Amino acid sequence: MASDGPPPAATGAVDSARALGASLMALLGARVELIAIELKEGAERRKQMVVLAMVAAIFLALSLLLLAFGVVVYFWESQRMAAILGVTLLYAGVGAWAYLRFQEVARNSPPPFSATLGEFEKDLDFLRGRNEPD
Repeated sequence: MASDGPPPAATGAVDSARALGASLMALLGARVELIAIELKEGAERRKQMVVLAMVAAIFLALSLLLLAFGVVVYFWESQRMAAILGVTLLYAGVGAWAYLRFQEVARNSPPPFSATLGEFEKDLDFLRGRNEPD
């Protein structure tokens, strides 16, 4: 007599393994999708920031140049060297401040994909039975 299939216990184990595999694949797919979204959002944000920074830098540089020119012209007869030195020191101070601030921001920026890595960590904790999912 031929058997119609594996015993019921084996079928239940196979179905459970398939369900677990499907759940893990769905979870992995969601995380990969999150990575893709973060990449796209980050790229768009960087493009926008670069354009805005360039526009701001150009117009601020032009306005500062005209201001410096105006200060030097105003004091040309009486204190031309003091005016030139003052404007130069002001520009050097602003440049030094911007450089130091840039270094601070670069040093304190979160690592790329921090949200994705956090979600992977939560998934691992859940799979290890450490806590419940959100």
